[in-house]
Amino acid sequence: MTEPISRENPARPSEIVGSVPVGVPPVEAADAAFGRWSRTPIQDRLRLLEAAADTLEPHLGELAVLLARETGKVLADCRGELAFSLTFLRWVASRAAAVLADAEVDDAAGRMLLLRKPFGVVAAITPWNAPIILAMLKIAPALAAGNTIVVKPSPLAPLTIDRVVRLLAPSLPVFIVHGGADVGAALVGHPLVRKVAFTGGSEAARHVLAAAATQITPTVMELGGNDAAIFLPDADLSPSAMQRLVMASFATSGQVCMAAKRLYVHSSIRERFVESYLEAASVVLRTGDPLAEGVTMGPLISAQAARRVRSFGAGLPLGRVDDGLADGYFVAPSLVLDPPPGSPLVTQEQFGPTVPMLTYSGLEEVIAQANAGELGLGASIWSADEEHAFAVARRIEAGFVFVNTHNRTGLALRAPFGGVKRSGFGREYGDEGIAEYAQTCVVHAPAAFRAGGAGLAANAYPAV
Repeated sequence: MTEPISRENPARPSEIVGSVPVGVPPVEAADAAFGRWSRTPIQDRLRLLEAAADTLEPHLGELAVLLARETGKVLADCRGELAFSLTFLRWVASRAAAVLADAEVDDAAGRMLLLRKPFGVVAAITPWNAPIILAMLKIAPALAAGNTIVVKPSPLAPLTIDRVVRLLAPSLPVFIVHGGADVGAALVGHPLVRKVAFTGGSEAARHVLAAAATQITPTVMELGGNDAAIFLPDADLSPSAMQRLVMASFATSGQVCMAAKRLYVHSSIRERFVESYLEAASVVLRTGDPLAEGVTMGPLISAQAARRVRSFGAGLPLGRVDDGLADGYFVAPSLVLDPPPGSPLVTQEQFGPTVPMLTYSGLEEVIAQANAGELGLGASIWSADEEHAFAVARRIEAGFVFVNTHNRTGLALRAPFGGVKRSGFGREYGDEGIAEYAQTCVVHAPAAFRAGGAGLAANAYPAV
């Protein structure tokens, strides 16, 4: 018998927060539910999604505490993630009917009907750093489009999403299974799974893609990033802007795919930038117990993650660090000034609270540095001249470029998010994120073969 997955508190590793059983992917059950759910009129499906948000809302307080205990995210962030998940769920319920509507053309060329049909069973493989919203980004549009869904969360954050899914399951065809890579492979490679949605790192992505390839299953992949934040000579260095930047790097202890991970600062503003950055960090960064009010940075997810981040070295200490943190997976935040451009701290995704700042002199130089490497998830341009910022942004190899902000403050429900290069493919958020879960099917009556049409030769190509 397989042992259950136990999850410790990263702030107090001796404390076991809870456990979940390792299971067999319930794909057959999801497939059995698909016929009824896909035939349910879309407006009825969307009303059920709205009702599901109402069902979850009274539980947000308890869920936030559980999420903070199992992930080490600070309580305010956990509350925010859960509330935003409901915002997204309700947005999908309000928007999906328009995105997924059939479209018909009847003109001189003939009659064409475009149908948006569900795939079937969707497999969602989700990570630990934002387990609720990153699952909801898949659950809500998949169900709206008429699919059913099986979620396999990370073993590092299984508890809160398990509770969320069990609250949703009485009214929605959403299922959950727990386990490691073997369970994920069994889920993704199941012949009844028709679409796979994955968020995580590149190594795990390769295994997911290999498993999906056995059944030629289409995938959506949102992978890692090493986001560059470029500060042009006229960038705003006010306290509000710099506080926004600091949190763009250190929210969730830097364990965010779209965090600002490389800071490129023009030489003319270097000294003012460093001074302003340190001052902002002293205001907004406080490392401590995630359940304590006012704390903005907790521990990393595991001892292994903490060791990896420490291996990059440390720079200027940032913010305030509470006492009594020796037992947890804490790493104090730091800013490393002008490390070698080829150092691992610059070329690799840190996924932790150690951030490099590099000085540049020319625009061509910084664009080349920002575009170096295989990752292209996000980036940001900071300038008082919005037109110039947008012009520079056009040249950045990233799926999402923020202007004068970065990370969650720069997102919008209407704006599709995803990467280029090795940072993945497919999109979440926006109309595109809803459309990912529907396939376009066509019914076509060419004019030539309708009543009164002139016809075509038996093997002729169309004229238009």
